[in-house]
Amino acid sequence: MEFREQVGNYAGQPLTRQVLMDLLKDYKRPYDKINELVKQKILTQIKRGVFIPGPQLKIEGPENFLLANHLWGPSYISSDSALSYWGLIPERVYEICSMSTNTSKTYKTPAGRFKYHHLALPYYSFGQQQIELAPRQRILMATPEKALCDKIITTPRLILRSIKQTRAYLMEDLRIEKQNLWELNIRSIKDWIKKAPKEASVLMLYKTLAEL
Repeated sequence: MEFREQVGNYAGQPLTRQVLMDLLKDYKRPYDKINELVKQKILTQIKRGVFIPGPQLKIEGPENFLLANHLWGPSYISSDSALSYWGLIPERVYEICSMSTNTSKTYKTPAGRFKYHHLALPYYSFGQQQIELAPRQRILMATPEKALCDKIITTPRLILRSIKQTRAYLMEDLRIEKQNLWELNIRSIKDWIKKAPKEASVLMLYKTLAEL
């Protein structure tokens, strides 16, 4: 079976070096073959060891959210990216934002820009869920509540000091509709306060949502 046919079995998935080495195991110099496939635009290299189907291959590649989970990990989609996915903010987000227990990092790739913020345990582990974007494409993403907390925590110089200021931030700066704020599970946010970075700001968020 030719490479093009074999790789079709991985449609919608990132192609790791390990997968490619298995598909190219009959070649004496598989690394050279990978480089050749990249030059022919049959593969696109996203970072060292991670590839997606190139324009000449004409098979489905992974969604960028799935790619983000694989580029740097452990990680989950959050902040503006998750807020947009959940329909809380109106803007379309072009940079994929994730949280990770690893160091903060940014990747500029042919597939787009991916940014990762460091969060420490145990706060990192709260408020995540699996989402199925498409068949065989499941990702880890923040709940709406966690995405909002993460946005506040990772925004430089943002300190929420009053309910009035917090309401303005949520409804004017982020442009979140009041109805959407009512639907948030504030009990979850309350449970995270003591473990959260920017504890005072997360507490102010909770108080503001409780008074809406």
